Amino acid sequence: MNKRFSVIFLLLSAVVAGYAQGGTDSPYSQYGLGILAEQSQGFSRGMNGVGVALRQGNIANTLNPASYSAIDSLTMIFDVAMSGQRTNFKEGGISSNASQAYFEYAVGTFRLMPNVGLSFGLLPYSSVGYNYTSETFLDTTNGTVTETYTGTGGLRQLFVGAGWRVFKPLSVGVNIAYLWGNYNRSVTTSSSTYINSLSKTYSATVNSYILQAGVQWEQALGHGSSLTVGATGSLGHKLGADPECSIMNVNSVTSTRDTTIYSVSNGLSLPTTVGLGLGYNHRGKLFVEADATYQKWGSVDMPSYDAETGSYTLRSGLLKDRYKVNVGADFVPSSTSRRYFNRVHYRIGAGYATPYVKVNGKDGPKEVSISAGFGLPLQNTWNTRGNLRPVLNISAQWARSSATGLITENVFRINLGLTFNERWFAKWKVD
Repeated sequence: MNKRFSVIFLLLSAVVAGYAQGGTDSPYSQYGLGILAEQSQGFSRGMNGVGVALRQGNIANTLNPASYSAIDSLTMIFDVAMSGQRTNFKEGGISSNASQAYFEYAVGTFRLMPNVGLSFGLLPYSSVGYNYTSETFLDTTNGTVTETYTGTGGLRQLFVGAGWRVFKPLSVGVNIAYLWGNYNRSVTTSSSTYINSLSKTYSATVNSYILQAGVQWEQALGHGSSLTVGATGSLGHKLGADPECSIMNVNSVTSTRDTTIYSVSNGLSLPTTVGLGLGYNHRGKLFVEADATYQKWGSVDMPSYDAETGSYTLRSGLLKDRYKVNVGADFVPSSTSRRYFNRVHYRIGAGYATPYVKVNGKDGPKEVSISAGFGLPLQNTWNTRGNLRPVLNISAQWARSSATGLITENVFRINLGLTFNERWFAKWKVD
């Protein structure tokens, strides 16, 4: 048992180190808190991330903490994953590509006591990462103005959660997470005809929390089928961060630097979020779910620098409410079959999301996505408890983000998730 917990600790350490690599190359991560990360685990990735109504005893599902109460009494689940993606950017007939690979999450789940399940782990929240240059030719007198944009950072969560089955159809749960991270964004402007350059750097460090509640109602329909309704919610709140704006004017000949620093007290916030899900399970062979999520970003103010007034203050209207809809399905012919491919899970999904940021006063890009995946059992043997085998979850997702007059992004993402599912808590009759 001690060796197993040592392995878990090493895997968690690897994920923490992997977060430093980031998870995006998108220039849209220069707005808001960055690109919002996917919160689902390997089982649901092939279904495009559904999970608010997902309730099974052999998987980790952090999207709704009420699902923890379904965990099998004899098993310890540990799910760890990494992702790789390739992004194509297009704007005005110009195209470029970028690739990334990174650790993504580590989650453990087990039954704490009858009708109560516990989960813990590390999850991403957002990522910031971009580096690009824009050149504008003014005239023969003023020459060419070059603007260089760079950004790094992101937010992540260290969470613990519990789910309780109040009575047979109804379960409730809660996740509490320590949210931490930072971002650094800079814009440097230089001219081919002037010796001075202007650099603006925006930075913030976050140390706060996220509190999420969830509920699920699982209604038996007979003949081994069931219908589950799920809901989640978290209240928006201030993050206690003091974002800064540093403006530096540099003379390239004399190396003279003139720096002004502005700060906004308690200038970052999280939005109120609500999620709803409806899932149908047919005899453990077919699972279908539809989710809808609403995030009230439109009421969140963000710090912004006004060059005309020379002030760095909170402004409204820089973000907008975000809506996201996902649908997905999972099919396994027979989890206890002697034939290997009958025990494989086959998954598909699709989704649509509106932007939560505005770009130059206009709505940011909307996103459409499709996914497919497999759940591959890692044992060739079969048994009556086949649903407790370790599983390799492989999924592929294509996502397209686009808006009129803005950069179009096409992302192809591969996720590899390994679910360890062992009978740690069984009492053996023979030693």
